[in-house]
Amino acid sequence: MSKLVIVESPAKANTIKKYLGKEFDVVASKGHIRDLPAAKLSVDVKNNFAPKYALIKGKEKLVKELKEKVEASDAVYLAADPDREGEAISWHLATVLGLDLKQKNRVTFNEITKTGIANGMASPKQVNLDLVNAQQARRILDRLVGYRLSPFVSQKIRRGLSAGRVQSVAVRLIVDRENEINAFNPEEYWILEAKLATAQRRVLTATLYSDENGKIKITNKEQADAYLARLDGAEYEVKSVKKGTRKKNPAPPFITSTLQQEASRKLGFQAERTMRTAQELYEGVNVKGMGMLGLITYMRTDSLRISEEARAAATGYIAQAFGSEYLPEKPVYYKSRANAQDGHEAIRPSVPSLTPEQVKDSLTSDQYKLYALIWKRFMASLMASCVQNTVKAEIVAHKENDGDKFCLFTAAGYSVKFDGFTKLYELAEEETDKGVLPEIKADEKLKMRELNANQHFTQPPARYTEASLIKELEENGVGRPSTYATILSTIIKRGYIQRKSKQLVPTELGVAITGLLKDKFPKIVNTKFTAQLETNLDHVGSGDVDYVKMLDEFYADFEKTLDKAKSEMKNVKIQLEEDITDIPCDKCGRMMVIKTGRFGRFLACPGYPECRNAKPLIVNTGAKCPDCGGEIIERKSKKGHVFYGCSEWPKCNFMSWDAPAGKACPDCGKSLFKKKGGKLVCMAKGCGYEKAASKKKNDDE
Repeated sequence: MSKLVIVESPAKANTIKKYLGKEFDVVASKGHIRDLPAAKLSVDVKNNFAPKYALIKGKEKLVKELKEKVEASDAVYLAADPDREGEAISWHLATVLGLDLKQKNRVTFNEITKTGIANGMASPKQVNLDLVNAQQARRILDRLVGYRLSPFVSQKIRRGLSAGRVQSVAVRLIVDRENEINAFNPEEYWILEAKLATAQRRVLTATLYSDENGKIKITNKEQADAYLARLDGAEYEVKSVKKGTRKKNPAPPFITSTLQQEASRKLGFQAERTMRTAQELYEGVNVKGMGMLGLITYMRTDSLRISEEARAAATGYIAQAFGSEYLPEKPVYYKSRANAQDGHEAIRPSVPSLTPEQVKDSLTSDQYKLYALIWKRFMASLMASCVQNTVKAEIVAHKENDGDKFCLFTAAGYSVKFDGFTKLYELAEEETDKGVLPEIKADEKLKMRELNANQHFTQPPARYTEASLIKELEENGVGRPSTYATILSTIIKRGYIQRKSKQLVPTELGVAITGLLKDKFPKIVNTKFTAQLETNLDHVGSGDVDYVKMLDEFYADFEKTLDKAKSEMKNVKIQLEEDITDIPCDKCGRMMVIKTGRFGRFLACPGYPECRNAKPLIVNTGAKCPDCGGEIIERKSKKGHVFYGCSEWPKCNFMSWDAPAGKACPDCGKSLFKKKGGKLVCMAKGCGYEKAASKKKNDDE
């Protein structure tokens, strides 16, 4: 018998081939084979929102080959990824290839290992049409919003813009946070710290907490100076010392969102980079001595469940590598969030005993870093808690002639009694305690070494980073963990937000779009409304909600809102400051603005329709032509490709596909140009200067 297994990616196909017998042929569909065509809405709104699918351009030959393989096979198994998207890919394949959807021909692999593949092949199921409908509903919902709302936004602000159901909420969160920061009024406060020495000359730092009237709040320099004067010459005595212990519990294993957050904090990876690398680890790498092997379980999950087989393997490794004392008294079981999909395990190493160091030589730098992060987090999640000794001291400062007056200082610290899981994995959050205090006891006299008053100001809320935005989206139920990387990539590429170091900052364009949507489409950028749509999609996936009814309820209200917005803003155009130039219109004198047309950006008079003056937008690079000394400007070919030419054309015909480097040639002083790969070259005739690209460390931020 010949059996055909269809997966998404060639890498995954290569790994699976290793574990299946010769009677199996494993091929890749390379993702979706059909989708909604981009040229039009492709959804029949009047016919129960029927989608009008078509083969993806360029997939015709592949589909033909798949049909031939299906014809020649005795059995066909659809083995796309084990999630909603994978279920839809399997359904599209079955529909196009003429497979019977009533047959049990759908198999899923939580891990690409011998055991994982054997388990998947042993329990084939029918394609889950509820999950397919959930994916279709999401796709149609996003298409309706994008294709109906984007033209409106483009017309009112700038040509070529887009608005999306989830991306617009993400931009709003960033814009709202920036508004909070701008509106924030800092408040002054002061902290008094005393450095005190014990009889053994060990120094500790204590902070002023209260006096005879209660807790102290110092808001200006005058108050701070008054306390400094009051404490001048005071004696310090330990009033009480409280000792105790506390447990620091390990974090649970990763789910998609927490993996993205921790990879951002610890590795500096952007979400897209994290998911790309995780996909590679899941699909399989060639491990020396072991062949192709999927190193982690499926990376799109929000479940904290761990299989008992993996738990036993991990605890066995922990006991052997660290000792039985590093195992908790009772096994730890983590509870997933209420709305989590429990179809998959948490993200974990597929072979827990396979350490990062054992596979390091078989992995790329990114793969090794991410595998080490996943492996350590998983192992640590099953280890014993860290036990810390804590100490808190109260220290009284007083003068003999001050009667009942006193000032109370506090000092706190900790030391590690048993390191537990921290032997392997430290959480990214910083420890807030000061550290270890020297040994002190009640009634002990301390000698003041230094007393300082330090001015501080309350700080505005921090700007979002990728990690904190993903956390916010997850906590608000906006989007799904599998979509966060795409959302972030989209809003940055669209120019709605930009990165400043690791911070996400809205652009003027992002602020303008958010303002328009908040005013005219408040539901679209409302986190609760968007989260409810996500919940409804989950209910479609579980078979509890009819997706056509859900779409109908959403679209009826959306269309009314859109028609109202069009009517209210019939003759309104939002002008961005960044589009206003200092170039006067040579016909009426107004300052010209940058507009975007079918063939790119151009200069136009804002007095349209009274003044219809327009002309090409010349982008001056600041470089000089190596032939005639004219300005090098940015130009576009008929096909829209950017090149660089002399402003004196056609008198001077110099042009280059390579961009000016913004540097002068050290030999002749002419402008240098940067070739692909980063090499700098001088194009002045007879010079010939070249400089190889400098080697810089890859920086994902």
